[in-house]
Amino acid sequence: MLETSARLLRLLSLLQAHREWTGADLAARLGVTSRTVRRDVDRLRELGYPVNASPGTGGGYQLGAGAELPPLLLDDDEAVAVAVGLRTAAGNGVEGIGEASVRALAKLEQVLPFRLRGRVSALNEFTVPMLRGPGPATVDPSVLTELAAACRDSERLRFGYRDHGGGVSRRMVEPHRLVCTERRWYLVAWDLDREDWRTFRADRIEPRPPHGPRFVPRPAPAEDLAAYVSQGVSHGAYAARALLRLRVPAEEAAGIIGPADGVLEPVDAQSCLLRTGAVSLDVLVIHVMLLGCEFEVVEPPELSDRIRGLRDLLGRALDRSAEIRQE
Repeated sequence: MLETSARLLRLLSLLQAHREWTGADLAARLGVTSRTVRRDVDRLRELGYPVNASPGTGGGYQLGAGAELPPLLLDDDEAVAVAVGLRTAAGNGVEGIGEASVRALAKLEQVLPFRLRGRVSALNEFTVPMLRGPGPATVDPSVLTELAAACRDSERLRFGYRDHGGGVSRRMVEPHRLVCTERRWYLVAWDLDREDWRTFRADRIEPRPPHGPRFVPRPAPAEDLAAYVSQGVSHGAYAARALLRLRVPAEEAAGIIGPADGVLEPVDAQSCLLRTGAVSLDVLVIHVMLLGCEFEVVEPPELSDRIRGLRDLLGRALDRSAEIRQE
């Protein structure tokens, strides 16, 4: 009986690890006959695992989707990865994911072997997350799954979109991909009314089904969609834009400048270029000053003028402060 149970677990692990197996391959892996494999597959079905079988010489066994989520078998590295991922999921900008992650983590840690609990505990105890800026703008998980399904099925998507000022417009798009940063999720899609590619913040999208019809996907607007979205949300959408040369390596600059804050381009071992933007030159000056590193303005010259004016203003303030202290 113990031998049979162990073999069932081994069979289940094989089915979860590989998309499809032939009966002969499974029999060879388990060291049994094809007839025993068929009996074990029937036992798994009785336990609620939907194992699909296709007949013929080219047929095989495949673990399908069921009405309920069956228990999963994870190896050591997979179990540690899942546990760590659940612990950090609360900060990824998906509404309600923190509470669900805690519940799932409690179930997982209850069955983790002692040797793995130590690894997970050490990694979490001695790791400090560093998040830039304010907390993430949360998005309903059901909205994300609806957007992802429309991308997967190449189905036109209808939704209301709330802009920065709170105004709502109706959109019909051909969705292409979801792109996420540590704080926000974005939908890259072809806007049918504007006949151009657009990037939408997922937390501002309100799906309005029914969706459809299906469409033939267009070529992507860029090979690197992450860089494409970063460029659009960090400076492409702003009225005031700037190109700066930072006197720090690109790797160091990436530690203080997120994808939504600007696009970095290495120059040499000691410097990099930053393309960024803001709603106005005044806000852009503040943004630049808060970087906390040496820099020079490449363009526009108006930004240099604003910084020079701010320098003079601050200089006069310091002079007056010194005069007051001397009185």
